[in-house]
Order: sequence, then C-alpha cells, then structure tokens
Amino acid sequence: MDKLQTAATVLIVPGLREHVAEHWQTLLEQRLSKVRSVAPLETDKLDCQARVRAIQHELEQIDGPVILVAHSAGVLMVAHWAAQFQRPIKGALLAAPPDLDAVWPANYPSSETLRSQGWNPLPKGPLPFPSIVAASTNDHLASLAAATHLAEGWGAELLNLGDVGHLNPAAGFGPWAQAEALILKLDR
Repeated sequence: MDKLQTAATVLIVPGLREHVAEHWQTLLEQRLSKVRSVAPLETDKLDCQARVRAIQHELEQIDGPVILVAHSAGVLMVAHWAAQFQRPIKGALLAAPPDLDAVWPANYPSSETLRSQGWNPLPKGPLPFPSIVAASTNDHLASLAAATHLAEGWGAELLNLGDVGHLNPAAGFGPWAQAEALILKLDR
C-alpha cells in the first residue's frame, strides 16, 4: 500500500487515552510518509503543561513545515501550546474537541480535576495558523454548539461530521478516510 505523501510533516497529537491501536490517528500514522507522534507520558498524565511540553519536544525534532492532527483533549493541548509557543504551523486538523464546561461521563476526569491540572481556562483567541475543527452532532463530550463556539474563537473552519459520536473506536471509528483528504487540503 502506498503511503500518503505530504509536503509537511504531520504531528499526531492524541487525546488523554494516548495511542490506541484501533484509533484513526494510530491507523493514519501508519499511512503517512512524513509523520511523528507525541509520545505517551510516563508520569503527570493529566498535567496540561506536561502535555504542552511533549508537543513542543516533538516539534523541536521536526525541520520544515508541520501539520498538527489532534483528537479530543489533544485539541485542547494544541490550543494551550499555540498560546505559549511560536513556531510556524502550516495547518491543524482539530477533531472532536471536548467542552471543558460540559459534564462528562464518569469514566472521564472531572472538570475540577482538569482545572487543577491547568486545562482551564482554555485559550479561545485566534490560532496563528489555518485550522479545521471537525465536530459531531452527537459527541458525549461536546455539543455541536460548543464545538462551533471553539471554532469561531480560534478562527477555524468548522466541519460538521454528523452523527459520529466522539470519532473514536467506541463510536465505530477505526479508519477515518476523510482525515487524509483534510490533511491534503491543509498541506496545499
């Protein structure tokens, strides 16, 4: 199978569950010719600043243009990273951003835990690079209205994916072919 060729290096930024074998990000990483991924944290797994430093560490290993591909809490990590660091980014695909003001199911961290770990307040000003927020109409971690509000604040294009849940294996997603087309759009 031929690898997807991009001019930019794609940096995969997973969410809190990090690398899941059947997740679309993990599968996408295998399809790309120029790709790196933010490594899982060994400690401080909920510490937002540790996650932001992990993004910066990976970016320091990349020469040339970069496209960020983030999912879930990875999207929030990208927003925090962009507020703290300056590096040209060609574009970002920001899929299924969670709403920090929503009540999440019991198997997720509480809003109080996330606040104490530096996730809130979330930077909501314009991102300094083109971005696409891909959101669902039935995501249990964020309403479409909340994702729309984030996209507007970040100056991002909003892509309504319809009823795709949280765009993860639990919602029926292993491969997400549309991600490749969106990456190529950002790479142009």
